[in-house]
Amino acid sequence: MTRKIRIFMVEDDHNFGAVLKSYLEIHDYVVYWVDDGKHAVKEYRSDDFDICILDVMLPNVDGFQIAKEIRFVDKNIPLIFLTAKTLKEDVLKGFSLGADDYITKPFDSEVLLCKIRAILKRNETPADHQEEKDELEIGKYTFNYPHRILSIAENKQKLSPREAELLRLLCLKMNDILPREMALKKIWGEDNYFTTRSMDVFITKLRKYFKEDPTIEISNIHGSGFKLTRN
Repeated sequence: MTRKIRIFMVEDDHNFGAVLKSYLEIHDYVVYWVDDGKHAVKEYRSDDFDICILDVMLPNVDGFQIAKEIRFVDKNIPLIFLTAKTLKEDVLKGFSLGADDYITKPFDSEVLLCKIRAILKRNETPADHQEEKDELEIGKYTFNYPHRILSIAENKQKLSPREAELLRLLCLKMNDILPREMALKKIWGEDNYFTTRSMDVFITKLRKYFKEDPTIEISNIHGSGFKLTRN
């Protein structure tokens, strides 16, 4: 029997939460709903979830703090923030915490459903792609894309799905420019201000992963994109 996708949802509005939970369950998801941020992380630890939907404005503990604590438990779990606020600072904060998407209320539930499906598809584990055995040499590093592992000597870094996909695209364009627009549309599905800022965060993370080999550089080509080179 195929395991159903398990969604961890934190939403304090009881009417909205009940409707959204029922809607997602109709579409064959298992939804674990928490209505108070104070208990969210404890409840998250009680099960194995595939994706989180977090309201930003919550009593006691807000969605951003919950995301930080959940990321400490599982750094790769996909996150979707829900909010009635449209402040740019809040959106950027969400993406800086590794958000996969940020949805402003009110929204069409069907749109949320499509976004969940797209995120889960991007986050599929390599178990579905056993035929992929390729390993790429990047300076002193070895990058196993199917298993999303970047290693140097005995040290191994597990990459998130988006980190792995972004690094793969950079490798395919080694010593050439990876156009920003192409990467955004392929990985994020759209090219706008917020997804651009999100990709900048991921580029910064990738640069840190290569700190053990100073010959590796990911440079920002102004107005064009990024380039992965070995000096």
